[in-house]
Amino acid sequence: MPEADKGLNDTGRSEIGLDEAGRDADLRLLELAARQAGDIALGFFGQDPETWYKGKAGMSPVSEADLAVDRFLADYLRSARPDYGWLSEETADDRSRLNHERVFIVDPIDGTRAFLAGGDEWTVAIAVVEAGRPVAASVFCPRRDEMFLARTGGGAWLNGARLAVSDRTGLSGATLTGPHSIVANQDVVAAGFVGTEILRSLAYRLAIVAAGRVDVGAARGGPSDWDLAAADLLVQEAGGVLTDLSGRNLIYNRAKTGHPALIAAPVALIGPVRDALDDLIR
Repeated sequence: MPEADKGLNDTGRSEIGLDEAGRDADLRLLELAARQAGDIALGFFGQDPETWYKGKAGMSPVSEADLAVDRFLADYLRSARPDYGWLSEETADDRSRLNHERVFIVDPIDGTRAFLAGGDEWTVAIAVVEAGRPVAASVFCPRRDEMFLARTGGGAWLNGARLAVSDRTGLSGATLTGPHSIVANQDVVAAGFVGTEILRSLAYRLAIVAAGRVDVGAARGGPSDWDLAAADLLVQEAGGVLTDLSGRNLIYNRAKTGHPALIAAPVALIGPVRDALDDLIR
Protein backbone atom coordinates (compact mmCIF):
# COMPACT_ATOMS: atom_id res chain seq x y z
CA MET A 1 0.00 0.00 0.00
CA PRO A 2 1.28 3.56 -0.67
CA GLU A 3 2.75 5.13 2.42
CA ALA A 4 -0.21 7.46 2.79
CA ASP A 5 1.14 9.16 5.89
CA LYS A 6 4.49 9.94 4.26
CA GLY A 7 4.84 13.65 3.58
CA LEU A 8 1.78 14.70 5.58
CA ASN A 9 3.53 17.90 6.56
CA ASP A 10 5.10 18.31 3.13
CA THR A 11 2.11 19.04 0.94
CA GLY A 12 4.02 18.79 -2.31
CA ARG A 13 1.97 21.62 -3.83
CA SER A 14 3.05 23.21 -7.06
CA GLU A 15 1.48 25.37 -9.73
CA ILE A 16 1.15 22.35 -12.03
CA GLY A 17 -0.41 20.01 -9.47
CA LEU A 18 0.61 17.82 -6.58
CA ASP A 19 3.65 15.59 -6.69
CA GLU A 20 3.58 12.02 -5.36
CA ALA A 21 4.30 13.07 -1.77
CA GLY A 22 1.52 15.65 -1.92
CA ARG A 23 -1.03 13.14 -3.15
CA ASP A 24 0.06 10.66 -0.50
CA ALA A 25 -0.49 13.40 2.07
CA ASP A 26 -3.95 14.08 0.70
CA LEU A 27 -4.77 10.38 0.76
CA ARG A 28 -3.74 10.11 4.40
CA LEU A 29 -5.89 13.15 5.17
CA LEU A 30 -8.89 11.55 3.46
CA GLU A 31 -8.41 8.29 5.34
CA LEU A 32 -8.24 10.01 8.72
CA ALA A 33 -11.26 12.17 7.88
CA ALA A 34 -13.33 9.22 6.68
CA ARG A 35 -12.63 7.17 9.80
CA GLN A 36 -13.64 9.99 12.11
CA ALA A 37 -16.69 10.74 9.97
CA GLY A 38 -17.66 7.08 10.21
CA ASP A 39 -17.47 7.24 14.00
CA ILE A 40 -19.76 10.27 14.02
CA ALA A 41 -22.26 8.51 11.77
CA LEU A 42 -22.18 5.40 13.95
CA GLY A 43 -23.19 7.56 16.90
CA PHE A 44 -26.53 8.14 15.15
CA PHE A 45 -26.88 4.66 13.66
CA GLY A 46 -29.87 2.76 15.00
CA GLN A 47 -30.89 5.76 17.13
CA ASP A 48 -33.81 6.94 14.95
CA PRO A 49 -32.18 10.24 13.91
CA GLU A 50 -34.39 13.12 12.81
CA THR A 51 -35.08 12.67 9.10
CA TRP A 52 -36.73 14.70 6.35
CA TYR A 53 -36.89 14.62 2.55
CA LYS A 54 -35.35 16.80 -0.12
CA GLY A 55 -35.07 17.01 -3.90
CA LYS A 56 -37.54 18.10 -6.55
CA ALA A 57 -39.86 15.19 -5.85
CA GLY A 58 -39.24 15.19 -2.11
CA MET A 59 -38.12 11.57 -2.28
CA SER A 60 -34.50 11.74 -1.18
CA PRO A 61 -34.00 11.25 2.58
CA VAL A 62 -31.55 13.27 4.62
CA SER A 63 -30.98 12.99 8.35
CA GLU A 64 -29.32 14.87 11.16
CA ALA A 65 -26.54 12.31 10.85
CA ASP A 66 -25.80 13.36 7.25
CA LEU A 67 -25.54 16.97 8.33
CA ALA A 68 -23.38 16.24 11.37
CA VAL A 69 -20.93 14.28 9.24
CA ASP A 70 -20.96 17.00 6.60
CA ARG A 71 -20.16 19.71 9.16
CA PHE A 72 -17.28 17.69 10.55
CA LEU A 73 -15.78 16.96 7.13
CA ALA A 74 -16.13 20.56 5.96
CA ASP A 75 -14.30 21.83 9.04
CA TYR A 76 -11.65 19.10 9.12
CA LEU A 77 -10.78 19.04 5.43
CA ARG A 78 -11.10 22.71 4.60
CA SER A 79 -9.02 23.66 7.63
CA ALA A 80 -6.30 21.30 6.44
CA ARG A 81 -6.45 22.48 2.80
CA PRO A 82 -7.90 26.02 2.74
CA ASP A 83 -6.87 26.43 -0.90
CA TYR A 84 -9.10 23.55 -2.05
CA GLY A 85 -12.66 24.04 -3.24
CA TRP A 86 -15.63 22.19 -1.74
CA LEU A 87 -18.55 20.23 -3.18
CA SER A 88 -20.76 18.11 -0.92
CA GLU A 89 -24.21 16.62 -1.30
CA GLU A 90 -25.27 18.25 1.97
CA THR A 91 -23.76 21.72 1.51
CA ALA A 92 -25.30 24.46 -0.63
CA ASP A 93 -23.24 24.61 -3.79
CA ASP A 94 -20.72 27.44 -3.88
CA ARG A 95 -19.69 27.92 -7.51
CA SER A 96 -16.38 29.40 -6.37
CA ARG A 97 -15.22 25.74 -6.43
CA LEU A 98 -14.98 26.11 -10.22
CA ASN A 99 -12.06 28.51 -9.73
CA HIS A 100 -10.00 26.09 -7.62
CA GLU A 101 -7.32 23.82 -9.03
CA ARG A 102 -8.25 21.09 -6.53
CA VAL A 103 -11.62 20.37 -4.96
CA PHE A 104 -12.91 18.07 -2.22
CA ILE A 105 -15.96 16.16 -3.45
CA VAL A 106 -17.85 14.56 -0.58
CA ASP A 107 -20.85 12.38 0.16
CA PRO A 108 -21.13 12.40 3.97
CA ILE A 109 -23.33 9.28 3.99
CA ASP A 110 -23.75 7.57 0.64
CA GLY A 111 -26.72 5.25 1.03
CA THR A 112 -28.79 7.21 3.53
CA ARG A 113 -31.75 4.86 2.96
CA ALA A 114 -29.57 1.91 4.01
CA PHE A 115 -28.28 3.88 7.00
CA LEU A 116 -31.78 4.70 8.21
CA ALA A 117 -33.04 1.16 7.62
CA GLY A 118 -30.23 -0.40 9.67
CA GLY A 119 -28.29 -1.71 6.65
CA ASP A 120 -24.55 -2.12 6.73
CA GLU A 121 -23.51 -1.07 3.19
CA TRP A 122 -23.63 2.74 3.57
CA THR A 123 -20.36 4.60 3.15
CA VAL A 124 -18.49 7.86 3.62
CA ALA A 125 -17.08 8.85 0.21
CA ILE A 126 -14.42 11.55 -0.24
CA ALA A 127 -12.29 12.49 -3.24
CA VAL A 128 -9.80 15.15 -4.21
CA VAL A 129 -10.42 16.18 -7.81
CA GLU A 130 -7.84 17.99 -9.90
CA ALA A 131 -8.47 19.25 -13.43
CA GLY A 132 -11.78 17.40 -13.50
CA ARG A 133 -10.53 13.97 -12.44
CA PRO A 134 -10.10 12.31 -9.02
CA VAL A 135 -6.50 12.01 -7.81
CA ALA A 136 -7.05 10.74 -4.24
CA ALA A 137 -10.04 8.87 -2.85
CA SER A 138 -11.45 7.18 0.22
CA VAL A 139 -14.64 5.11 0.45
CA PHE A 140 -15.19 3.91 4.01
CA CYS A 141 -17.87 1.42 5.04
CA PRO A 142 -17.95 1.71 8.85
CA ARG A 143 -20.31 -1.18 9.59
CA ARG A 144 -18.19 -3.59 7.55
CA ASP A 145 -14.92 -1.96 8.65
CA GLU A 146 -13.77 -1.63 5.05
CA MET A 147 -11.50 1.23 4.06
CA PHE A 148 -11.05 1.55 0.31
CA LEU A 149 -8.26 3.93 -0.73
CA ALA A 150 -6.72 5.01 -4.02
CA ARG A 151 -4.52 7.69 -5.48
CA THR A 152 -3.45 8.33 -9.04
CA GLY A 153 -0.64 5.97 -9.98
CA GLY A 154 -0.62 4.36 -6.53
CA GLY A 155 -3.15 1.57 -6.98
CA ALA A 156 -6.37 0.83 -5.14
CA TRP A 157 -6.39 -0.80 -1.72
CA LEU A 158 -8.79 -2.34 0.80
CA ASN A 159 -7.57 -2.52 4.39
CA GLY A 160 -3.98 -2.74 3.16
CA ALA A 161 -4.53 -5.33 0.40
CA ARG A 162 -4.14 -4.30 -3.23
CA LEU A 163 -7.27 -4.50 -5.37
CA ALA A 164 -7.79 -5.69 -8.93
CA VAL A 165 -10.95 -5.86 -10.98
CA SER A 166 -12.29 -9.19 -12.21
CA ASP A 167 -10.33 -11.01 -14.92
CA ARG A 168 -13.53 -12.14 -16.66
CA THR A 169 -13.46 -11.59 -20.44
CA GLY A 170 -16.93 -12.76 -21.52
CA LEU A 171 -20.47 -11.60 -20.72
CA SER A 172 -22.01 -14.99 -20.06
CA GLY A 173 -22.27 -15.43 -16.31
CA ALA A 174 -20.84 -11.98 -15.53
CA THR A 175 -22.07 -10.79 -12.15
CA LEU A 176 -23.79 -7.41 -12.10
CA THR A 177 -24.46 -4.91 -9.33
CA GLY A 178 -26.89 -2.05 -9.69
CA PRO A 179 -30.34 -0.84 -8.66
CA HIS A 180 -33.18 -3.35 -8.57
CA SER A 181 -34.60 -1.98 -11.83
CA ILE A 182 -31.42 -3.13 -13.61
CA VAL A 183 -30.43 -6.25 -11.68
CA ALA A 184 -33.91 -7.76 -11.85
CA ASN A 185 -34.64 -6.72 -15.45
CA GLN A 186 -35.43 -9.86 -17.44
CA ASP A 187 -33.76 -8.47 -20.56
CA VAL A 188 -30.58 -7.92 -18.54
CA VAL A 189 -30.75 -11.50 -17.28
CA ALA A 190 -31.39 -12.72 -20.83
CA ALA A 191 -28.21 -10.96 -21.95
CA GLY A 192 -26.24 -13.34 -19.72
CA PHE A 193 -25.74 -11.29 -16.56
CA VAL A 194 -26.16 -12.68 -13.06
CA GLY A 195 -27.65 -10.23 -10.58
CA THR A 196 -26.22 -9.78 -7.10
CA GLU A 197 -27.60 -8.37 -3.85
CA ILE A 198 -29.10 -4.90 -4.00
CA LEU A 199 -26.72 -2.41 -2.39
CA ARG A 200 -28.08 1.03 -1.51
CA SER A 201 -24.77 2.87 -1.80
CA LEU A 202 -23.60 3.58 -5.34
CA ALA A 203 -20.07 4.28 -4.10
CA TYR A 204 -20.00 0.85 -2.45
CA ARG A 205 -21.32 -0.88 -5.59
CA LEU A 206 -18.45 0.57 -7.58
CA ALA A 207 -15.95 -0.20 -4.83
CA ILE A 208 -16.80 -3.91 -4.96
CA VAL A 209 -16.28 -3.84 -8.73
CA ALA A 210 -12.81 -2.43 -8.01
CA ALA A 211 -12.30 -5.25 -5.50
CA GLY A 212 -13.17 -7.88 -8.11
CA ARG A 213 -16.08 -9.20 -6.04
CA VAL A 214 -18.51 -8.32 -8.84
CA ASP A 215 -17.67 -8.13 -12.53
CA VAL A 216 -19.83 -5.19 -13.63
CA GLY A 217 -21.51 -2.18 -12.03
CA ALA A 218 -24.31 -0.22 -13.69
CA ALA A 219 -26.26 2.92 -12.83
CA ARG A 220 -29.10 4.71 -14.54
CA GLY A 221 -28.78 8.40 -15.33
CA GLY A 222 -28.93 10.82 -12.43
CA PRO A 223 -25.96 10.22 -10.10
CA SER A 224 -23.95 13.26 -9.04
CA ASP A 225 -20.27 14.01 -8.59
CA TRP A 226 -20.38 13.07 -4.90
CA ASP A 227 -21.80 9.62 -5.66
CA LEU A 228 -19.05 8.79 -8.13
CA ALA A 229 -15.76 10.65 -7.84
CA ALA A 230 -14.11 8.59 -5.10
CA ALA A 231 -15.27 5.21 -6.42
CA ASP A 232 -14.30 6.17 -9.98
CA LEU A 233 -10.66 6.38 -8.91
CA LEU A 234 -10.90 3.03 -7.10
CA VAL A 235 -12.12 1.34 -10.28
CA GLN A 236 -9.46 3.05 -12.41
CA GLU A 237 -6.58 2.21 -10.10
CA ALA A 238 -7.79 -1.41 -9.80
CA GLY A 239 -7.44 -1.77 -13.57
CA GLY A 240 -11.01 -1.11 -14.66
CA VAL A 241 -12.92 1.75 -16.22
CA LEU A 242 -16.03 3.77 -15.39
CA THR A 243 -17.63 5.41 -18.42
CA ASP A 244 -20.90 6.66 -19.76
CA LEU A 245 -22.68 4.71 -22.49
CA SER A 246 -20.69 6.54 -25.17
CA GLY A 247 -17.42 5.36 -23.66
CA ARG A 248 -16.42 8.73 -22.22
CA ASN A 249 -14.68 9.13 -18.88
CA LEU A 250 -16.49 11.27 -16.35
CA ILE A 251 -15.43 14.86 -15.71
CA TYR A 252 -16.03 16.30 -12.25
CA ASN A 253 -16.34 19.76 -10.75
CA ARG A 254 -18.33 21.24 -13.60
CA ALA A 255 -21.16 23.72 -13.16
CA LYS A 256 -23.68 20.88 -13.49
CA THR A 257 -22.85 17.93 -11.25
CA GLY A 258 -25.20 15.29 -12.71
CA HIS A 259 -24.13 12.37 -14.90
CA PRO A 260 -25.84 10.03 -17.38
CA ALA A 261 -26.17 6.25 -17.20
CA LEU A 262 -22.86 4.56 -16.35
CA ILE A 263 -20.97 1.29 -16.60
CA ALA A 264 -17.99 0.11 -14.49
CA ALA A 265 -16.16 -2.98 -15.66
CA PRO A 266 -12.77 -4.50 -16.47
CA VAL A 267 -11.25 -3.10 -19.65
CA ALA A 268 -11.89 -6.36 -21.54
CA LEU A 269 -15.60 -6.22 -20.72
CA ILE A 270 -16.47 -2.55 -20.96
CA GLY A 271 -17.27 -2.48 -24.69
CA PRO A 272 -19.42 -5.63 -24.74
CA VAL A 273 -21.18 -4.55 -21.54
CA ARG A 274 -22.04 -1.13 -22.96
CA ASP A 275 -23.40 -2.76 -26.13
CA ALA A 276 -25.51 -5.20 -24.12
CA LEU A 277 -26.93 -2.66 -21.67
CA ASP A 278 -27.14 0.48 -23.80
CA ASP A 279 -30.88 0.36 -24.51
CA LEU A 280 -31.72 -1.17 -21.13
CA ILE A 281 -30.37 1.39 -18.66
CA ARG A 282 -30.65 4.75 -20.40
